[in-house]
Amino acid sequence: MQPREKLSELSGHKKSWQKKVRAVLEKYPERKEFKLDSGYKVEGVYTPLDLPEWDYSDKLGFPGEFPYTRGVQPTMYRGRLWTMRQYAGFGTAEETNRRYRYLLEQGQTGLSVAFDLPTQIGYDSDHPLARGEIGKVGVAIDTLEDMEILMNEIPLDQVSTSMTINAPAAVLMAMYMAVAEKQGVPFTKIRGTIQNDILKEYVARGTYIFPPRESMRLIVDIFAYAGKNIPSWNTISISGYHIREAGSTAVQELAFTLSNAIAYVEAAMEAGLNVDQFAPRLSFFFNAHVNFFEEVAKFRAARRIWARIMKNRFGAKKARSMTLRFHTQTAGCSLTAQQPEVNIMRVAFQALSAVLGGTQSLHTNSMDEALALPSEHAALLALRTQQVVGYEIGVTDTVDPLGGSYYVEALTDQVEQEVMGYIKQIDELGGAVAAIEQGFMQREIQESAYRYQREVESGERVVIGVNRFASGDELPIDLLKVDPAVGERQIERLKKVRLRRDQGKVAEVLQELRRGAQSKENLMPYIFKAVKAYASLGEICGVLREIFGEYKQQVVF
Repeated sequence: MQPREKLSELSGHKKSWQKKVRAVLEKYPERKEFKLDSGYKVEGVYTPLDLPEWDYSDKLGFPGEFPYTRGVQPTMYRGRLWTMRQYAGFGTAEETNRRYRYLLEQGQTGLSVAFDLPTQIGYDSDHPLARGEIGKVGVAIDTLEDMEILMNEIPLDQVSTSMTINAPAAVLMAMYMAVAEKQGVPFTKIRGTIQNDILKEYVARGTYIFPPRESMRLIVDIFAYAGKNIPSWNTISISGYHIREAGSTAVQELAFTLSNAIAYVEAAMEAGLNVDQFAPRLSFFFNAHVNFFEEVAKFRAARRIWARIMKNRFGAKKARSMTLRFHTQTAGCSLTAQQPEVNIMRVAFQALSAVLGGTQSLHTNSMDEALALPSEHAALLALRTQQVVGYEIGVTDTVDPLGGSYYVEALTDQVEQEVMGYIKQIDELGGAVAAIEQGFMQREIQESAYRYQREVESGERVVIGVNRFASGDELPIDLLKVDPAVGERQIERLKKVRLRRDQGKVAEVLQELRRGAQSKENLMPYIFKAVKAYASLGEICGVLREIFGEYKQQVVF
């Protein structure tokens, strides 16, 4: 905090400087009105006058200490780099397993599983609704046998695995546990994350199965079960990524994500869980978009806001309960089909913003993802992008190198203020679940997405290769093509599993699951038992559909 006399002196100096600026602007007008993606004006210069009551101890502190603005670890990347976790999955489990082992050989330090659409919405590959979608946007997983193949020759006590799965998250987590058991790996040694964030599915992504309140029961069951059985597993990755991909601003991404997180914490505490038992395993997932400094400020503000929420609102005592740990993925929605090589630069700067913002793990998109699933070459280049940021350019040598920047600190404060305004509004609506049911978040995202697209089409927002510096001569690039026969092979394997398994046992465990779903018992032991009997994903989700019903999307205008 600057002394008042110094601020007064600086204010006078700034006024005389602004006179010079006005004279320059008469001859050389500025190119445009400068603003953030969230719509807020960006000033030409930032000084201590933009932080008049700013207190270092209150706003920043030291890395690894409350309020964690500067990072969740005291030494951050000076100790070890973030987990380099490339998102991958396509075709069959065998094909994806080969890609995983290739990326691990190239220096990737964690796995991130993309599942195909039928798996994400709880259907087996032989279901009529799965036709044409098997293995297309991720790997098809129908039974434990598929998970065994997917993780073949991958030591689960040495590799951290993230799974982007939500409505059937309990089933996929149970499959992973069963594979670890078969490998002889103690549950205490397995590390990873299930996304398990169903609220954002109703808002932005759409891979839901059950109604919100029944889905929340499953999530709380996972919290309780994993806390006792797999203590190093992150039970949820509360995701702003898909909210941003749907068209939100940076402020909305953070506000809606944290509001959803508040709802999960409240649901767990209402179920009788102690906040300091489950909160340390909560994790987050954010988008790194194109406005570099706004993204850095967003990540820093996220930590500070969450620390205060957990301490002041929920009475958390453990430091680990207050630390917001997050995975970042570069913005898929910013990639262009035109001049795809330009995406390499976009991704590099987005990755840099995530690192300067203090991410714990990172996925860098491949240059060809606006056209197809990543080719092996493009995926390797995306991984190399992370490695250059980590090892070559010096940004990991000191903790929070942008800390203390007048612009970054003013921006961090502004993001925090706007996010807290949204959270208050959502609280007044009755919380995140009620806000979703009323269509509030959906409408806000739709309006932001429309405004963004209008700016692109008018040329107000420049997108290189699309509305500025377009080129008629596009260089061809090799794209990954999923074999059309993948679906047939997957269905054939599912048939063989059903023939080999003990049908009586499967019927028995599914009936036990049905009884459990009708009670208030924790469903994870029933699901784990069903998975180990080789009941299929579709069969398990089918029982839960029967008891819980299915969610029907609301039309929001």
